[in-house]
Amino acid sequence: MNPKEFNIGIIGGGQLGKMLISEAKQMDFSVVVLDPTPESPAGRLADEQIIGDLYDKDKISELVKKCDVTTFEIEHIDTAILAELEKKGHKIYPSPKVLEIIKDKSLQKKMLVENNIPTAEWEMISDIKITGNKLGLPFIQKSCRGGYDGRGVNLIRHEGDYKNALKEESFGEKYVDFKKELSVIVARDLDGKMKSFPIVEMVFNEGENICDTVIAPARIDRVIGEKAEEIAYKCVEVLQGVGVFAVEMFLTKEDEILVNEIAPRVHNSGHYTIEACITSQFQQHIRAICGIPLGETESLIPAVVVNILGEENEKGNPYYKGFKEVLEISGVNIHIYGKDIVKPYRKMGHLTIVDRDIEKAIEKSERAKKILKAIAVKGDNNEK
Repeated sequence: MNPKEFNIGIIGGGQLGKMLISEAKQMDFSVVVLDPTPESPAGRLADEQIIGDLYDKDKISELVKKCDVTTFEIEHIDTAILAELEKKGHKIYPSPKVLEIIKDKSLQKKMLVENNIPTAEWEMISDIKITGNKLGLPFIQKSCRGGYDGRGVNLIRHEGDYKNALKEESFGEKYVDFKKELSVIVARDLDGKMKSFPIVEMVFNEGENICDTVIAPARIDRVIGEKAEEIAYKCVEVLQGVGVFAVEMFLTKEDEILVNEIAPRVHNSGHYTIEACITSQFQQHIRAICGIPLGETESLIPAVVVNILGEENEKGNPYYKGFKEVLEISGVNIHIYGKDIVKPYRKMGHLTIVDRDIEKAIEKSERAKKILKAIAVKGDNNEK
């Protein structure tokens, strides 16, 4: 293989695409990106960016036909045209069939139940009051399609919340009283071989229900870890997925493992692998979809990832307050995604803090969060 003559297509030009390209270019692959925003974060690194909507059939076809293999960094894309192109022999990983299941969370839930994979009790919502009576209060309402980073998720605490219910097609999920939220990053190659990275625990910003911190490795019992890994492998095997998948889970107070959601792509919970593992999740994904042997997933050092989120009420051209100061903390690595506009709670970058002692890494991460802030340039009110 001459990597320079092998074209990888990526649908989506955000930070995940940017980090995928960084690894692809290390191996000298050529990369073409499709994204509607000129000079997108990934587009700036790619050999070429096609400017187009992620539901534009013609633009998607143009990308796929230019490339030896195509992947994606976001689920909200046109799967129908991808399925047509796959039937014509174009290589698209993960398969559009997998993406169609994953992008509709109700189909995800059906898949889990049909394959005896443990997940929270759920039902489609036709009348939210009936669902509340069946599942009990509180319960979680989730949009079937379109939700991400806390969007499309609604906690129904009491009957008074019914008036604020999501209007789109949705389902109800029994509220899980959990100890920890876990994530297992699993890679599966073209031959069906699988490898997983060390399990992590995720801490969410309760107000916005968006991941705030990732702790690697998760502070869990070995037996629980083995059980979680086994379930994650089964999820990816059932889907016959190719590439990297993130299997998000709840660890209940009774030490049960319940699958929450599956992401068919590289994931925020795997960012720590760049600094802390032999192979990063991004290189692993490139390996998997290009038919290269999977890399080793061993952890080299404990790590904590802190998402750099846009501060509340900040909107405009970004400024990273405390950029220099945060790098005075030993073990801090900074990743800025290159987004032109900061918005409240938008992911603008992340910090990875490594330390031989995980508790020290956590302590450093708390200090770092107080120092580094993503704000708008003073006087700037750009609404893009």
